[in-house]
Amino acid sequence: MSLVVCPTPIGNLEDVTLRVLAALREADVIACEDTRRTRTLLDRYGVSSPLMSYHEHNEEQRAAQLVERMQGGDTVALVSDAGMPLVSDPGYVLVRACVAAGIGVEVLPGPSAAIAALVASALPADRWRFAGFLPRKRGELSKVLAEGGGTLVAFESPRRVPATLALLADLDPGREVALCRELTKLHEEVVRGSAAELAERYAGKPPKGEVVLVLGPSEIGPGGTGAEPAGLEQLRRLVDAGAKPRPAATAVAELTGGSANALYKALTQ
Repeated sequence: MSLVVCPTPIGNLEDVTLRVLAALREADVIACEDTRRTRTLLDRYGVSSPLMSYHEHNEEQRAAQLVERMQGGDTVALVSDAGMPLVSDPGYVLVRACVAAGIGVEVLPGPSAAIAALVASALPADRWRFAGFLPRKRGELSKVLAEGGGTLVAFESPRRVPATLALLADLDPGREVALCRELTKLHEEVVRGSAAELAERYAGKPPKGEVVLVLGPSEIGPGGTGAEPAGLEQLRRLVDAGAKPRPAATAVAELTGGSANALYKALTQ
């Protein structure tokens, strides 16, 4: 008895792995968001395992049923419509239920829109965070966009892209942005530029298809400077003691995890 979490292609059906196909063939039942969409993938590769719908509206009920089946000896494969289950997709309730019941959970590697977009963006990938779908309320969205923590990867509705980019351009017009559209599909496109440039490009013209936004590290924090007060105070003390501003800003940034450029700008403003 076990649960096997199986990532599926985010667009191109040829991106499924051999291990995932083997797991799908061996499963006693495949839990999936949309049986019609999953059946398209299974038919492509001659997989005939039975399907059970598992989506955000029936997670609790289905999780209990699937755990009972696994306790009876069945192997369950979990898939979402595209990419890795649980990552902005259903599956969390089932995985937690399996862990609580002492059922083994195996996670197979595979396609991920977030990872593909991060690499395609040509933005720093050594420190990044995933925000899932961006919030709709302007205040919450502003907070997410202004937070530090390296490169930001997020999903966004195509129709909301113009407004999101316009807000980002207001907050930090020079921030590097990549808009990744229809990844792995026929019309795949990656548009790179500053927040101001992309806001102008998509003003009143929402892109078509599925979109992942990748934002470079922000130097504009919630307070408008991007420099933490404590770090700025340390920098001022070093400069007052005779240190050169630019090297001192770099040293303080390394110690605090902040931005050297933001500290230097705040100091000289």
